[in-house]
Amino acid sequence: MTTPNQTELRKIAGQLIMIRFPGTVLDAATAEFIKANGIRAVCLFRGNMTDSEQLAKLTADLRAVMGPESLIGIDQEGGAVVRSTWVPAPPAAMGLGAANDTDLAYRTGAAVARAVKALGFNWNFAPVLDLNNNPHNPVIAERSFGAEPLRAAELAMAWMAGSHAEGVSCCVKHFPGHGDTNVDSHRDLPTVNKPVEELDRMELAPFRIASGAAPAMMTAHIVYPTLDPDNPATMSRRILTGLLREEWQYKGVVITDGMDMHAIAGRYGVGNAAVRALVAGADMVMALGTTETQNETLDSIAAAIESGELAMDEIKLRLDRLASLALAYPCKPRSYKEDAADREVMAEGWRRSLTAYGAPTRPPQGAQVRLVVRQDVVSDGVSEAGVPAEGVAASLRRLYDVELTTFADADTFDWSALPQDGRFTILASTSRLRYGEHARATWKPDLHLALWNPYQALDIQSPSLMTYGFAQPALDAVNGWLCGELEATGRAPVPGFA
Repeated sequence: MTTPNQTELRKIAGQLIMIRFPGTVLDAATAEFIKANGIRAVCLFRGNMTDSEQLAKLTADLRAVMGPESLIGIDQEGGAVVRSTWVPAPPAAMGLGAANDTDLAYRTGAAVARAVKALGFNWNFAPVLDLNNNPHNPVIAERSFGAEPLRAAELAMAWMAGSHAEGVSCCVKHFPGHGDTNVDSHRDLPTVNKPVEELDRMELAPFRIASGAAPAMMTAHIVYPTLDPDNPATMSRRILTGLLREEWQYKGVVITDGMDMHAIAGRYGVGNAAVRALVAGADMVMALGTTETQNETLDSIAAAIESGELAMDEIKLRLDRLASLALAYPCKPRSYKEDAADREVMAEGWRRSLTAYGAPTRPPQGAQVRLVVRQDVVSDGVSEAGVPAEGVAASLRRLYDVELTTFADADTFDWSALPQDGRFTILASTSRLRYGEHARATWKPDLHLALWNPYQALDIQSPSLMTYGFAQPALDAVNGWLCGELEATGRAPVPGFA
């Protein structure tokens, strides 16, 4: 067998990475970079999208450059983590956990897949299999189906089966489990230090259950000292090869989480980390940085192949798995005539997920209401931006005389300064951030609408209604409850809400 030259080595390396790029069109420089390096996988984000026509053209242009084994990925989980925001809005995983219906989960996964396939995607980085067994988790929360391993896995697998029935591959995440952390791996390197027996019973259980059905699995940038004290899972051969491949006999694709995240890039360097992840057993590295860091990643992988650090027989196994995934879920768009029907599926999910906590009462229709809500609803880089204050006010004005009061900083907002004029006071929480001591001690709304992170309902000592997300059908479900047309039948699938 002849030794590949530098151009060939780069093209082999290019097949092992997924990139992102800025903008809403495939510019000539990006197209040339993709072709020159044999790249076959791209992940698109909110900044790459404006509407269906633009996005369908962009994905078609990508397919034309990348070829028939293209992998075009998206994070369309539901709730706050959606990239295409104009298609039918899926309820968050925890909302589906609150509804506790595998048929609804299946229909939701299928509806998500129909919309993204019509836009040109064939790979969705969902569902989340993390168990949210830590109420202070800053990045998972409502993205999890719940805290009970078997039920969370059943709901996630039903969602996944719906997606697969419509021709879009899922990628479960974040193996071996990101639920019990209080650090966001986008910002630092978390540690989950638990006995192996406890990991087996909790974090690992949903992934083990799904490992026979999931065509792809995403790694977590987390250290599990009892599994491997020296390496985060993304770069751990003990975890990716020893546990996942050898012990569980997992046959699907293993892809890393974004290697630009501070937990990895800031500690190990993107090129070095990419090689270590592939040596550990990953099939594809998510190189989501800049062209400069993508070039560094390609150079490092090519050098590792040339030196033999990455053996060609193992590279071939990785390329075969990736080709099998692309051929099983070909990247070819479909027409989308189910929009109205899928919106009803999603609305059903939002209605059935609605959860009451602390026996909330409804103000009578036409009542004078004071709405208190955060001014600032910017994206945190993982989730989309929350609903603006005026959006919540406009929704409630369909039922009430609403006076809007906004705050910039929950830690300094003086609740006692609100006028004592008899208005029914509603707090609407529109960010994922938990409340601090000040708000917990002094805020006293008559009703708390937890429109994002359900754990915020535990922070404020008032009756609450939890939606697990802020999409328009969530606001419609809230109004349905407020006017007495709908009961809150959801049950929070995590501890603390009994």
